[in-house]
Amino acid sequence: MASWNDFFEIVKSKDYYKSLNDFWDKEYALHTVFPPRELIFNAFNLTPLDQVKVVVIGQDPYHEKGQAMGLAFSVPNSCKCPPSLVNIFKEIEIETGKPCKRLGDLTYLTKQGVFLVNTILTVREGEPMSHKIKEYACFIQDLLGFLEKNDQPMVYMLWGGPAQKYEKYITNKNHLIIKRTHPSPLGANHGGWFNENQFNLCNEFLEKNNLKKIEWNN
Repeated sequence: MASWNDFFEIVKSKDYYKSLNDFWDKEYALHTVFPPRELIFNAFNLTPLDQVKVVVIGQDPYHEKGQAMGLAFSVPNSCKCPPSLVNIFKEIEIETGKPCKRLGDLTYLTKQGVFLVNTILTVREGEPMSHKIKEYACFIQDLLGFLEKNDQPMVYMLWGGPAQKYEKYITNKNHLIIKRTHPSPLGANHGGWFNENQFNLCNEFLEKNNLKKIEWNN
């Protein structure tokens, strides 16, 4: 079966990826950028391709010091949970009826096959969406095209407008798409996040396809 190494062999030969590396060289040299450069591909390192069951697509990394760790929505346990993550835990509690610890490290999900990736992988300190460049859009398109070649049943959870713009690249009939508003207070508090049954729907799909469900509670 293919691996993430195969994916990176494909993209590393492309012009946009060379441009992306030049961009990283400049940004990390001149600015404070998150996550640390060695963690840009943390999601890939923690969830091998052959174990991916769920793909959660976020926006861009947290932009305050010590937060971003290369996993969408995740922060180290030493950090206070950002509002978006608090709302994620609240919805998990609603759907499962079990409490979640307010510990922000979502590595426990990656170990279960949840691939936590942002549409933009880096950000300048204190400047959300500062790295919204076309190269990242090309990268995510190629990533989804690569994932879509995998016929194993898989669930995509697209949270918010930026993530849902990539829905058109998800075409494999063995894959389920679940769309919800972004869990940030700006989105979640206006409907489309709470009591939306998305985590249960995900698990129902996995179990229907003889895959182990995700233990969403930490």
